[in-house]
Amino acid sequence: MILTGDEVRQQVDRGRIAISPFDPARCTTNSYDLALGRRVLVYTEEVLDPRRPAAHEIREIPEEGLELSPGEFVLAETAETIGSDHYVPMIHAKSGTARMGLFVHVTADLIDIGFVGQSTLQLYATLPVRIRPGMLIAQVTFWQPAGAIRLYDGKYQLADGPQPSRTYLDHQVPSHA
Repeated sequence: MILTGDEVRQQVDRGRIAISPFDPARCTTNSYDLALGRRVLVYTEEVLDPRRPAAHEIREIPEEGLELSPGEFVLAETAETIGSDHYVPMIHAKSGTARMGLFVHVTADLIDIGFVGQSTLQLYATLPVRIRPGMLIAQVTFWQPAGAIRLYDGKYQLADGPQPSRTYLDHQVPSHA
């Protein structure tokens, strides 16, 4: 069950959903609009290996914006810290963002229940597009879980800024020869 925008506002007021900073005017029909933060992460290696940390740079998005070329991929931060111990957040592109040819979450749109932090957006441009800090780029929806809740306590908890992949910390399954 998805929460309506009015219910999201009420749950923020009750402390059951964390959104900071929070602007009630950004509650929509059944989501909350998220703004792009100021930092992006760019990988500096040609080939990424899931068994080791990847070299990367953190860059500030200038006020005049950052132009992404077709096929370009960067990780970006939301301006907001979000999370909930009671609902499952999911991030989606705003329709206007998608219509500019910009993917906001390539595949990982689910935020685990119990996560609190800045969400890392996976920005992929299909057309030349300029991104600007503070632009409303995505929406977060909140879903009521069914069953016993086990809170997230993983490697991205309390994220501050765009986070690189940390798959190298995952349990490695031995390969069979």
